[in-house]
Amino acid sequence: MSDTENITQTVHAGFAAKLDAVLTALEHDGVLPADAPRKGVTVEPPRDPSHGDLATNAAMVLAKQAKTNPRELAGKIIEKLSADDAVESAEIAGPGFINLRLGASVWLGELHAIAAMGEAYGQSTMGAGRRVNVEYVSANPTGPMHMGHCRGAVVGDALSSLLEFSGHKVTREYYINDAGGQVDVLARSAHLRYLEALGEDIGDIPEGLYPGDYLKPVGAALAKLHGDAFKDASEEDWLDTFRTDAVAQMMELIKSDLHLLGISHDLFSSEAVLHAKGKPAKAEAWLREHDLVYDGVLEAPKGKAPPEDWEPVELPLFRSTKFGDDQDRPIKKSDGKWTYFGADLAYHMQKAENADELIDIWGADHAGTVKRIKAAVSALSEGQGKAIPFDVKLVQMVQLMRDGEPVKMSKRSGNFITIADMVEELGADVAQNIIRFTMLTRKPEAQMEFDFAKVVEASKDNPVFYVQYAHARIQSTLRKAAAEGFAPSDAHLDQLGEEELELVKQAAQFPRLVEAAASAREPHRIAFYLYDLAGAFHAYWNLGNDRPDKRFIVAQSPDLTGARLFLALQLGQTIANGLRILGVEAVQEM
Repeated sequence: MSDTENITQTVHAGFAAKLDAVLTALEHDGVLPADAPRKGVTVEPPRDPSHGDLATNAAMVLAKQAKTNPRELAGKIIEKLSADDAVESAEIAGPGFINLRLGASVWLGELHAIAAMGEAYGQSTMGAGRRVNVEYVSANPTGPMHMGHCRGAVVGDALSSLLEFSGHKVTREYYINDAGGQVDVLARSAHLRYLEALGEDIGDIPEGLYPGDYLKPVGAALAKLHGDAFKDASEEDWLDTFRTDAVAQMMELIKSDLHLLGISHDLFSSEAVLHAKGKPAKAEAWLREHDLVYDGVLEAPKGKAPPEDWEPVELPLFRSTKFGDDQDRPIKKSDGKWTYFGADLAYHMQKAENADELIDIWGADHAGTVKRIKAAVSALSEGQGKAIPFDVKLVQMVQLMRDGEPVKMSKRSGNFITIADMVEELGADVAQNIIRFTMLTRKPEAQMEFDFAKVVEASKDNPVFYVQYAHARIQSTLRKAAAEGFAPSDAHLDQLGEEELELVKQAAQFPRLVEAAASAREPHRIAFYLYDLAGAFHAYWNLGNDRPDKRFIVAQSPDLTGARLFLALQLGQTIANGLRILGVEAVQEM
């Protein structure tokens, strides 16, 4: 078997398998005890590239089981690893780390792997078809999507794509909060716009209703649908109808807004339907059966004197303290209506019926409810007969800036920047790329500013431009080469030097990075990686400004030119694959 075939599709996965085989051989030799646990053994690039191409902590992790010191065990591991033709050198570092340097054939093999796999390069089977439900956006259906929703929408959608790319089966879900008091306010606001569409002068919008102009088309549509049937009717005659119709129209608007960012969902679940099907009551019955809900008196508010009209009331309480919460939580109010928590508990029970794992993307303002809903899902997992991992990703709001001043948003007053506004300002052809990539240039829990001027800036300081420009430069180079009669070729890859191989090493990180990002549920790692890869490419490109022999097209050296074009083609493929995960276009020119 050749070195290239032995490396399989990725260098890091290939050497992880080789190390595993070496450890098994050491078990057979009696150096390691049989079936010694290998959890915690890693194979990854060292933090300092000067130390080598790969490093492993195997000797550090397994020395105690081998009843020897790490450096002695490292020596025995190196003895077997060094027999591999792909290993150029192996050294013991510090207390027992092993640093490996790989031969050029390994990295040239990785170039072939990228070329062979194309759009599939970096894909993983680590998810093994595991069903993951990712719920994101889930904004109240009372207005269009504004930029406050944007970051969570992008994070959720990119995470879903990342999980699919790594072998998971993903359901993208949107939970429609259409059962609360805010939906009645929406219905009343829509009725007012309905009267306006019928020709009435409605004057100023009354306090407490939604004043935004976005409801004018809703009122016009309701007037067309119902005529004047509800013009003089009492509220009890039209409230239910207008609630249903207004929510339906607002959801169409929301879907349209999300589509502007390339975001869609597989499933839209209604809170109103959840209640209509009696799901909260079913959840309560199951929880009572398992002694997880009891009737008790809610404690007075902590840290301050209770209101004068506060009275102890017996309510059905969920035993959330059993699962780490600081107090038990009511699932119903004193008037018998379900609390938000009670409804959410039932909703997550419903989601768990068809998933192996649940992930919610929430705004950071919901941080206080994370512990209790995790407790609820932990409890309800028992009802599914399996442990269902549940993770909540908190996303900070985005601070919009214009001319150095914050842009204020208020959904109730109608004074907010919508996604549609943003797309119109940035331009429909680039807005999706700019917004999506920019939203992933920070960890979701970190504060972020979205500066209107900086996001369109053509500079290294603008990550989306920097990465897209790398891909566009590669495509431009390939077009120019074709016009001059050159084409990518792998016939003379041995002419690539150390500087070119460093680019291959950077590209070869992609499959490992995909798995690490998917395991951590952190799609922003892909954006960070792409920025670094683009930086390495631009740095190499700039060498050619002063050294013509370092350009991709060297007219007097067609064999070297073919090899460098082959390298460029695979770098472009890797960048395109990463951008596709993020939902960003790999542009052909800029």
